[in-house]
Amino acid sequence: MRYAAFFRNLNLGRPRCPTRVQLESAFLEAGASEAQSFLTNGTIAFHASGIRSAKKILATASESMGARCGLVEPAFLREIPYLAALVDAQPFQSIDLDTVYECCVTFLHPKAAIPRGFPRASPRGDVKIVQVTDSEVLSISYKPGKTPGSPNAFLEKALALPATTRAWNTVVRLAGKHADR
Repeated sequence: MRYAAFFRNLNLGRPRCPTRVQLESAFLEAGASEAQSFLTNGTIAFHASGIRSAKKILATASESMGARCGLVEPAFLREIPYLAALVDAQPFQSIDLDTVYECCVTFLHPKAAIPRGFPRASPRGDVKIVQVTDSEVLSISYKPGKTPGSPNAFLEKALALPATTRAWNTVVRLAGKHADR
């Protein structure tokens, strides 16, 4: 089965972050039969025999990168077929893309729960929630001034747990490249 791990605050080659080779090697050494970094934002696709194996590989690889380069950020694991189904559902289909800065998906901490009555927009109105799943928040970001809204900052502050956000197009491209269709 193919899996993806989305690391928080990981940009390849930056201080306290692995290089592409270190990232891929950590997963292969941890037992993944394949591992391929995707872009430079801390996204990796890898193959494991099942979810328990994938969780163990992710934990071991994270520990290894912590020892090698000082990486201390969490990662969020998803099955690639799940991501492909999310893409196929076209959650942003009704959005006029010319009116937004970015369509985003935020991967939530396993202990995160969106409470009833949770605000559908950030206080500044520069982030609006489109859809909530059991483990993600799909949102749109606006750029009303010099900086765009940050779904990650909004959700981490509101939920008091770490999360990581990717541009929706990253997930679309990842699923397109690695999904077994």
